[in-house]
Parts: sequence; structure tokens; C-alpha cells
Amino acid sequence: MEWAKESLEKVERSRETRLHQPAPLPNEKESENILKNFHPDYLGKERTVGVGPNAGDQKFPLELADLLEADSPLPASHSTEPDIETDVLIIGGGGAGAAAALSLEGLGLKTHLATKLRLGDSNTVMAEGGIQAALAENDTPRKHFADALVGGHGENKTDLLRILCESGPEVIQWLSKLGCLFDRNSDGTFRLRGGGGTSVPRVLACRDYTGLEIMRVLKDAVRLSSTNILEEHAAVELFDDGNSTVTGAVLYDRKKGSLVNVSARAVILATGGSGQLRLQDFPTSNHVGATGDGLVLAYRQGCRLKFLDSYQYHPSGACYPEALAGQLVTEAIRSVGAQVVNAEGVHFINEMAYRDVLAGAIIKETREGRGVTTPNGKMGVWLDTPMIDMQKGEGTLAKQFPGLIHRFERYRIDPVKTPILIYPTLHYQNGGVSVDAQCRTEVNGLWACGEVTGGLHGKNRLMGNSLLDILVFGRRAAQSAKDHLPERGPLTLTNLNQFRKNQLKPKYSPVFFPEASKMKLELGALESEVKITESPSSEQTGSFEPPDPFAR
Repeated sequence: MEWAKESLEKVERSRETRLHQPAPLPNEKESENILKNFHPDYLGKERTVGVGPNAGDQKFPLELADLLEADSPLPASHSTEPDIETDVLIIGGGGAGAAAALSLEGLGLKTHLATKLRLGDSNTVMAEGGIQAALAENDTPRKHFADALVGGHGENKTDLLRILCESGPEVIQWLSKLGCLFDRNSDGTFRLRGGGGTSVPRVLACRDYTGLEIMRVLKDAVRLSSTNILEEHAAVELFDDGNSTVTGAVLYDRKKGSLVNVSARAVILATGGSGQLRLQDFPTSNHVGATGDGLVLAYRQGCRLKFLDSYQYHPSGACYPEALAGQLVTEAIRSVGAQVVNAEGVHFINEMAYRDVLAGAIIKETREGRGVTTPNGKMGVWLDTPMIDMQKGEGTLAKQFPGLIHRFERYRIDPVKTPILIYPTLHYQNGGVSVDAQCRTEVNGLWACGEVTGGLHGKNRLMGNSLLDILVFGRRAAQSAKDHLPERGPLTLTNLNQFRKNQLKPKYSPVFFPEASKMKLELGALESEVKITESPSSEQTGSFEPPDPFAR
């Protein structure tokens, strides 16, 4: 990176000082100022909506507000004759949906799982850093609860948070029995890492591909179960019985180009987040399918949404090469010694600050002229990865984070020797559909779990709690649906038709896949960057399928 030679020399010269005098954590007042002045959630890029259960009472990001006010792509003349009858329909093929399906196995219920991509294609596989669980001798679920409550700015729904923290150890045991290979110490005990906001080391990992490993075992188990898997079936709309109980869904079979009506006694939404809406044109770490479908579907049925003025912008998204823009550089790397440093080599904030504060601090550095400018005009700060081997011994970075090494070496960057450039990336949807402790929404017959829900994490999520969330509440939603299974009801579009009387926007939603205009810049960057490597795969380049014609 000849263009950054001067800045890199400053970083190298400051290492010895930074090694012995690291930056302190910001105090409460400093954190508050950073958030209010620089975090994207606080910049006024939001508005209220004029239709639905949240009309006029909560602000939403502009991009999401447009979707919530939009019309369904379902034709008004659509027939409601069922094509499939099932007991439980799970919508979403990531970790939450898979966990729900496995929890229904052996209960004598017919289960279908519909996903608009393939089973496992989800944000779950993008999670790198780890999963939290109170397993250490000096740790307890109570400490886990306290850490997460402070991290969420005290706005977490405490009954949900208590369940999450108390369920952690049992979920790890369940995953291990399924075959998940967590990192272990030489004595066979789980290796635990620290994370931003954790008072003790509590994060279990599988190198730097934890979500991928978890999804591997879940996917294999679901394929071996009796679950009927409907891949490439996007959820278009929910049916109701004419009396506000959800009774099924309309799916779009992408392969056949046809609509499929599913009659179900219970529907579980596990559709994940909405990072691919690219709020404020931020890059995103999210999987291509994360377009907020479940939020829109639930909203048109009368479900209230909460905390959707709050999104998590992960502090360490890759900034250069731009073909990797938005891809995560896991927080675990910061927990073992990599420091966040500006263009002058100054360690301007402790990298273990809460994610939202650290993201705001990085944005502050770049806007005040202390960032590093790439050849394509983007700005970021350095994550000084060579510090890890300086502190932990030669070979530590390559051994613990092989995914990072592989990703960057294709662009002739060796993180062992050279810092990497980072900038916040749109990462996680803190809010979502309001649910109770049994994952029931405010509408009978409809459950929700995972990132599509809101309340658990408050206004900011700690590292490692999302993977725990999808497993704890995916399983809990399934158990609750089994225990409170309604009778089968008729299929009507009463709720949709009522919503259509008030809908305000001619645009259609859900959008199923990101709009091409949102991807244009990154695809252009890809064309300029990719020539320095050899035939990168679609996963590494971030390529995606074009929107379906049905999305109109």
C-alpha cells in the first residue's frame, strides 16, 4: 500500500509506546458526546410512518419507513386455495429457523421450513467472533445479564434478557452434542475470550468462523430431520382467518416462478435482519437476503415494531480493498490485542469500548481529518493487527484467525505484517417485532425469533449475544408454538386488504433482494480491485443474484 506509506510508518513508530500506554476506555460523558454527534442513529435520518400499528409514534430509518408504508406485491385477485397444509410453517432458513425446526422434531407435528435462498444462506454464517455463555468459574448468568443490560443502555426487555443469559450454558451443551467444534484449551476446557462490554472472558469461538460452524451442524441436523424444506421460496404475504389470527403464508417459488399458498396452524418468523437496505448508504456485513421481509409481513398483520430507530454499525468493517467493503473484521481480533489507530499513529480510543461508541469514535476521527484516505476516496482508520503477534507470540494471528488471513492475502495484504483499514459497517438490527417471553407476537398464530424481533438487546447488542439469541429463542418459539397451537383456520387476506386501504406508497415490499442501485458502488469497486487476484469466488467478491421479476 504505497499510497499509505507515510501513515503506516507513523503507526509502526508508535507501537512500542502504545504497547505500554494503551488508550483508556471513554467515560460516560465522553461516550454520550460521541454517540450524539457521530453515531448514525443520532443524525436525524429517520421519520414516522403514516400507516399501521406504529403510525405516528416511532421513528424509523427512511429506507425502512418507505417499505412499511408500501403495498404488497401480491395481486388483489390472488386465490386463497391452499397448496400445502402443515402444522407449523417456519419462514427463514438461518440459525433461528433451523433451531426451531430441530425443536419440533419428534413431536408428531408436520413442519415446513421456507427460505428464499438455500437452507443456511443467512446472517448466521457471517458471524465470526463467537457466542457468549457464562461458563467460567468466575462467571454467572447474573454477570452476563448485567453486562448486556449496561451495553443495551438499560433499555433491554429484562424478561427476555434473563432467559437469554440463563439459557447460555445449556445451549452450548446442545451445540456440542450436535457436533459443533468450539476452540478448546490444552486441558480440553472451552477457550473463552473477552469482548467489548464483557466483565470476564465469556465468548466461545470456532476460530474466526463461529457462525459458519454453528450453521454447519444445524443445517446437517435439519436435513436429516423430518422437516419439509422449501428452498428458494420467498415469503410474500401472510394469511389470516378474517379475525386477526395468522393462518399461513403465500410463498413465491423462485425456480418455477409461481405462488404457493401454505395453510398452517402456526407461523414462526425467523427472517433475520435488514442490513441490505443499506441505511444512509453504509456498506453492510449482512447476507444478501437480509432485506427486512419479516418486519413488513408482521407489520401488515398488526404487529407493533420497537427500537427500529436503533441499528448496530460494527466498528471494524473492512474499508480497503473496496471489494471487501463492509465485510467484518471480527471483534475477537481486537480482544486479543489489535489496536484502533488513526492516520497519525495515535491510539485514540480503547478498542474494547462498546460497539456503538467505538463506531462513533471512528466516524469522528475520519470527519475531523484524522482518517486514512484510500485511492478511491473512502476513509477509514487502521486496525493494527501486527500488535497481536507482538503481544501473544509469533503465529497467534494466523492460528486464531485463518479466515482473515485468507480473505486479505488474495489482495496481497498480510495482516500479520500490515495493519488493515476499517470503517463502521451496517451490521445488526437492534429492534424488530415485539414479542413476549414465549416469542408470541401481538397477533395470534404468529411467533417470531432471532434478529427479526426487538427488545432483547435494547439499543446496542454485545458481541456474541446474537448467535445465542437465535438458538435460545428459535428453540423457545418452537416449544411455545407446540404448546399453544391454534386450530386450523381459513385462508383470507382480510388484514392485507385493510392495510391496502391506508397504504401510502406505490412501491412494493418486501423487496426480496437489494436494489441494484444500492450495490452499484461496491460492484464498481470490485471491478477495479479484482484484477490483482486470481479468480475470486462469488463468496469473496460479494456477488449476488438479481432481483426477481415478481418483486416488480
